[in-house]
Amino acid sequence: MSEQRISLNDKFDLTKSPVLLNGTQALVRLMLAQKARDVAAGHSTAGYVTGYRGSPLGAVDLQMTKAAKWLAGSDVTFNPGLNEDLAATALWGAQQAELRGEGKFDGVFGMWYGKGPGVDRSGDVMRHANMAGTSALGGVLMAMGDDHTGESSTVLHQSEWALVDAYMPVVSPAGVQEILDYGLYGFALSRFSGLWVGLKTMKDTIETTAVVDGDPHRLNFVLPKFDMPEGGLNIRLGDTPHAQETRMIDYKRFAAEAFSHANKMDKRVWGKPGAKIGFVAAGKNWLDLQHALALLNVTEAEAERLGITTYKVGQTFPLDMQGFHDWAEDLDLVVIVEEKRKLIEVQVKEAIFDDRQGRRVYGWYKGGAGGMHRDELFPTRGALDPIWIAEKLGNILIEEGRGTDGIRAGLAALNEARAGDNASEIASRLPYYCAGCPHNSSTKVPEGSRAYAGIGCHYMVQWMDRETTGFTHMGAEGANWIGEAPFSKTGHVFQNLGDGTYNHSGSLAIRAALAAGTNITYKILYNDAVAMTGGQPNEGELSPYRIVNEIKAMGVKDIFVVYDEKEDVDLKKFPQGIEIKERADMELVQKQCREIKGVSAIVYIQTCAAEKRRRRKRGQFPDPDKRVFINKDICEGCGDCGVQSNCVAIVPEETELGRKRAVDQSACNKDFSCLKGFCPSFVTVEGATVKKGATQELDLPDLPEPVLPAIDGTFNVVITGVGGTGVVTIGAVMAQAAQLDGKGAGMMEMAGLAQKGGAVHIHCRLANKPGDISAIRVATGEMDTLIGGDLVVSAGAKTIGLMRTGRTGGVVNSHEIITGDFTRNTEFSIPSDRLQLALEARLKDRVTLFDASELARAVMGIRFIPT
Repeated sequence: MSEQRISLNDKFDLTKSPVLLNGTQALVRLMLAQKARDVAAGHSTAGYVTGYRGSPLGAVDLQMTKAAKWLAGSDVTFNPGLNEDLAATALWGAQQAELRGEGKFDGVFGMWYGKGPGVDRSGDVMRHANMAGTSALGGVLMAMGDDHTGESSTVLHQSEWALVDAYMPVVSPAGVQEILDYGLYGFALSRFSGLWVGLKTMKDTIETTAVVDGDPHRLNFVLPKFDMPEGGLNIRLGDTPHAQETRMIDYKRFAAEAFSHANKMDKRVWGKPGAKIGFVAAGKNWLDLQHALALLNVTEAEAERLGITTYKVGQTFPLDMQGFHDWAEDLDLVVIVEEKRKLIEVQVKEAIFDDRQGRRVYGWYKGGAGGMHRDELFPTRGALDPIWIAEKLGNILIEEGRGTDGIRAGLAALNEARAGDNASEIASRLPYYCAGCPHNSSTKVPEGSRAYAGIGCHYMVQWMDRETTGFTHMGAEGANWIGEAPFSKTGHVFQNLGDGTYNHSGSLAIRAALAAGTNITYKILYNDAVAMTGGQPNEGELSPYRIVNEIKAMGVKDIFVVYDEKEDVDLKKFPQGIEIKERADMELVQKQCREIKGVSAIVYIQTCAAEKRRRRKRGQFPDPDKRVFINKDICEGCGDCGVQSNCVAIVPEETELGRKRAVDQSACNKDFSCLKGFCPSFVTVEGATVKKGATQELDLPDLPEPVLPAIDGTFNVVITGVGGTGVVTIGAVMAQAAQLDGKGAGMMEMAGLAQKGGAVHIHCRLANKPGDISAIRVATGEMDTLIGGDLVVSAGAKTIGLMRTGRTGGVVNSHEIITGDFTRNTEFSIPSDRLQLALEARLKDRVTLFDASELARAVMGIRFIPT
C-alpha cells in the first residue's frame, strides 16, 4: 500500500494533484482553474455558472452548492436558472458586464449546463447570444448533457447539431481528464473567436470517476495568426444583426478552426505518415475505438506494422480541415467511428473531396451506393459499443488483407462472447415510487377518468395501471389536450404537473389552456423538491401559497387545496374562497373538478418521501411517533393495503397458512395510506424505536489475506443493486481505495431513473496505472467480478451478458427484494430459483449466493421493541 495523504477536500484544492474526481466535480474544478489561470496572467476576472439540471448533468447544482466556499474564494457565482433558456440569457448578460465601463472585473467567464432537451428549448437565445459574441476576457462554455440511448430521458438526444446550427464550436472530451482540459481550451477558444463553445458530455464521460492531473497550469494555448476584421470578434455594443451575421460567417467560424489547428486539438495518436488505413473517432467513441483495438489484439506497434494510423478529434465542429488533410494524405481508406447523426463524417468528406480519386471513406455506410441497400457500418440510431466496433473493424482489416492471427483470434473470442449473450429476461426491476411517495395518492383518478403524465417522477405512473397514458415535453403539460379536446369524445382530462416543472415553464401551459377555454384539471403536486434529480429545492423559494395565488391571478377560478394532514401546512396563508380538503377527500375533489367547465386546479401538498427521510435524519421534519405493523395471524393476504397505498414497503410474508403481508420497517416512510383499507390485521404502535444490540460482542475469526489477481490491462468489476440503497457509494469507495493504493480506477454510474427503486449498475475498471483505462463501460463478456446487491438485477439479461464462463466470479445477495409489480399483482413472486439457476449456469462454481439481510440481522441484532 502507498502512503499517500489524501482528503475528500482535494477535489477542489488546486494545490493538490493528482485527484479523484467525477465529471460534475470536474466542472467545479474547471471554474476554479480558469480563475487561477487568469490571476497568473494578471487579469481580474470573475466566473458565473447557471443552467438547469438533468441527467447526465443532474448533480451539477448539488456539486456547485457543496463547493460554495471554494467558488466564492475565486469570485465564481453559482445561480441556478429557473429554466435553461433564461439561464442562457443571463450568461449573455454576463458577457456585457464591462462593456459600458460599469464592470467590477475585466470580464466574466461563464458556464451553462443542461441536458439535451434543455439545449433544444434554448435555441433562440443560443443563436442571439452567439451572434452577439463573448467578452475578450470572458468566454462561455455550454455543458450539454446528451443521452444517446434514452437511459434516463423521454427522448434519445444528441445536441451537436443544434449547436452547429447556431455556429457554435463543439469539443468532445473523452473522460474526466479531458473535461478539465477541453474546458480550459473552450474558454480560450471562446475568448479568441467570440463564440460560445459547446462541451459535449455523456454518461460515459461525465457520470464517471477517475484519477486526473488537476494542475490548472498544465496546458498552454497559442493564438493563431488570423486576419481579424475591424473591431475584432468579441461582443460589442450597437452591433446590427447584419453585421453580426457577417462576422459570424466570414470570420468567427474560421477563427475557431484556426484556433483548433494552432493548438493541435485533433491529432495522430498511432501510426506514422505513409499508413494506408486510418481510424477516426472523438469523445466517448474514441474510448470505444481504443477498447475495440485492444479486443482485436492490435497494439500500437502492431498497428504501425500493419499500416494503420488513428486520429483523435477533440473539436468536432468546426473540424480542423488542414490538420485532417495532412493526416489523411497517404491513406487509401478512412474509417470514422461515430454514433448517432454523423458530424465528423460529413466534414471529413468535405476536407478531402478535391483530393485524389479512389480514396474511400467508411462511416454510416461501408462505401457503395444505393441508400438503404448499402452495407450499414455504424448506425445513426442507438449507440455503439466496443464489441460492435471491434467486429466491424476486424472484418474490414481482413478484407483489406491485414487479417493477422491476433485479429482473427480476437474476432473468435468476440463471437464466443456473443454466443453467450443469449440470456432471457426472467424478472425486471422497473423504477417505482418510493414508499410513501405523494404520487401514490396524487396520481389516482376516479373511475371513468383519465390523465396525462409529464416530466418528473409522475412519468412513471404510466406503467402502474392508473389510467394515465401519454406525456409531453417539459413545460407543455396539458397543451396537447388543447389540440386533442375539440376532436375527442372525452370531455375532460386530468393533467399531472410537478412543482418543479410548474416553476420551470409549466405555468405558461396553464395560461394556454385558459386562453383556449379547455376542459382540464391540473393536479399540481407541491412536494417541496425537484425529486427526480436528487431532491434539489425549487428555485426562488416556491411555496404552495404562491402557486395558489399565481394560478388565481392567471384566471383559474376553481382551485382546490388538498393536503396531507400530517404535515405542517398553514391553511390561513391561502386566499379566501379556496376550498381546502384533507388527503382522504382527494377522490371527491377530483369528481367535483371533472364536472367543471374550463380550467380547474388541485394543488396537492405532500413532501417528497425521499426528502422526508433525509430531513428526519437531520431533525428538520416532523417524525410521527408511530409505526404500522401487520399481524400475520389475522392478515388474509387480500392485498387491499397495497392497492390502497401503491406502496413498495408492503411486502409479502410467506407463512405455513399461505402468503400474508408485512410492512418493511426499513423502507416505510410513515405515510400510513395503507391504513385506508378496512383491515383488522393492522396494528399501530406508538413509541416504537429501533433496538440495536450484540455488535459490542461481535467476535470475528482471523480472516486470511486474499490472493489478489494480477491485473492484465484492466480488472473489471460490476456492482448491481436497487436505486437508493448505496450501490453508487460502493463504487466510489472502490475507486478511492484504488487511488490510495496508487492504482488507476475508472467508475461509471448507470442510474438515471433507477435511483427510484430501479435497477442500478456500477461499472468499475481497475488498472495498474490510469493510462491503462480507456472506455469504462464494461462490454459483453468482459466482467471479472460481480458484486450483486440484488438477485433480480444480478441475474438480469443485461448483467449476465457481461459475464463469461470461466472468467467471471460473483458474490450475490439472494435476499428477495420485492419489485413494484407486487403492488398491482397480489400473487407476484420473485422467481428466485430461476434467477439463481441462471447465475449458476453462467458462472458455474464461481458464484456465491447468501442472504445478506439475514446475515446483517444476525450480526447487528436488530429488532423493534415498543417502549
